[in-house]
Amino acid sequence: MILKEDSSEQKLRGAYYTPLKLAKKMVDFFKDDLSIKSILEPSCGDGVFVDALLESQFLSQHKRVTAIEIEKKEAEKLSEKLKDNSNIDVVNGDFFEFYHKHKDMDTYDLILGNPPYIRYQYLEEKQRSEMAEILTSHGMKANKLINTWVGFMVACVHMLSDNGKIAFVIPAEILQVAYAEDLRLFLSNKLSKITLLTFEELVFPGIEQEVVVFIGEKGDSEKGIKIVELNNLEDLENLNIYENGFQKLNHVHEKWTKYFTTIQENQLISDLKRDNRFQTLSETGIINVGITTGNNKYFSVNKKIVEKYDLTDVVRPLIGRSSHAHSVYFKEEDWKENVDQGKSAYLIDFPDTLLEKYSRGQKDYIEFGEKNGENTGYKCKIREKWYQIPSVWVPDAFFLRRNNLYPKFVLNCCAAVSTDTMHRIKFKEGIEPERIILSYYNSISFAFTEICGRSYGGGVLEILPGEVGKVLVPVLDCVPLEKIREVLHQVDQIVRNGENIEKALDIVDNGILKEYLGIDEKMCSMSRGIWKKMQHRRLKRG
Repeated sequence: MILKEDSSEQKLRGAYYTPLKLAKKMVDFFKDDLSIKSILEPSCGDGVFVDALLESQFLSQHKRVTAIEIEKKEAEKLSEKLKDNSNIDVVNGDFFEFYHKHKDMDTYDLILGNPPYIRYQYLEEKQRSEMAEILTSHGMKANKLINTWVGFMVACVHMLSDNGKIAFVIPAEILQVAYAEDLRLFLSNKLSKITLLTFEELVFPGIEQEVVVFIGEKGDSEKGIKIVELNNLEDLENLNIYENGFQKLNHVHEKWTKYFTTIQENQLISDLKRDNRFQTLSETGIINVGITTGNNKYFSVNKKIVEKYDLTDVVRPLIGRSSHAHSVYFKEEDWKENVDQGKSAYLIDFPDTLLEKYSRGQKDYIEFGEKNGENTGYKCKIREKWYQIPSVWVPDAFFLRRNNLYPKFVLNCCAAVSTDTMHRIKFKEGIEPERIILSYYNSISFAFTEICGRSYGGGVLEILPGEVGKVLVPVLDCVPLEKIREVLHQVDQIVRNGENIEKALDIVDNGILKEYLGIDEKMCSMSRGIWKKMQHRRLKRG
């Protein structure tokens, strides 16, 4: 965690100034709308949106602008620059305070800008309570994960006139993160039309912050949501946001990444969820995060450390990182290969017994940890005995948490354990693990990993236990176990040899899904298309 006193002024203010080209285009979207008479810019910074309004001669038709800026110097500079523009009112103040004073008196026909991206821990206590009141008064939960831009969006939508429009530059997190799920539902309920512009290239030079342009409109007739994918700011030149292509919004808690798919693809996804030939992974067993050691570097050790500190009797085989998993079957020989390569392939699992019963070497390792402060992290510090890891159990399988091309689903064949870099699965009684592992390696299930997971900077796909549980897999009970094993060994060899995983998907799609379950070619090919499209979009940001 970055402490407030160690953070840059820019980070504390959440100020990432918008390129003029983007601001001008956002203004340009509304230049012909004669219904717009009042405009609000809730965090005007250096005044780039006001500049764009002036350059486009948008303000020549008796329009009034209220521009708010919390930084006194910035507000003074802007006031001086705009002193000859009587229809622009620059307010030096906190927008949250402004909202609470004006929320029941003033509305605006257009609200545009780039709200600050400030994490909860960097806010003053007064700002925290003001934002919490904004959220809870609109039926949303307030928590410590929520960023200020969420509060800005809710407050600004509240202040729109009956047919008002909003255009914001906001983090692309709005599409998928859990802390914004209440916001997504709120926006889908309050706005009749939502357009999201995404960019392959970063908009803010030198800043690893992926953003979208959010354009929303109030109105009586609901049109839905549309996502437009652009390469860079140059693509804005010929963009017409009023062209059709809207999809009906579901007024539920959901990720908006699903709207990157077409109406036909979304229909397929809905059909698959209702198809009794499929089940979710959560129906097959318990899916938990891997072991939370509190200090992976200390508790995950290599063979040299095991031998040096006499740890042989207190270690377990460990599959500690995604780079340790090169196969579908994780066998003892795979683990030994990791050991021989000097990898941290052992997890220390000190027994719950008196310390004096430990060997001299084991005591030395604990003392070594205390000397180097390995026991001072939060997770270790709150334990009765900091060196004893809780909740250590051997799972049937592992599902990788963070992934590049695709998440591996790995069968545990050597009583290994994993840290929280992987999820651990314990199948229900009576379930044959190989059936479930094989059921994952097909085009339909791979599409669901991209739909259910979330992408981050660098093109990484992260999928959490609850999201793994929502991945749809075919029920293979009708397939003979000999056939399951035959095909799974083929998949295992493809993974071991580093071949294109689509070769494995072809084998399972054709030899299992079509042959035994009667799933048609169109379902498989459309699902493959969804997976590749969403994977490609994610990897482009790598």
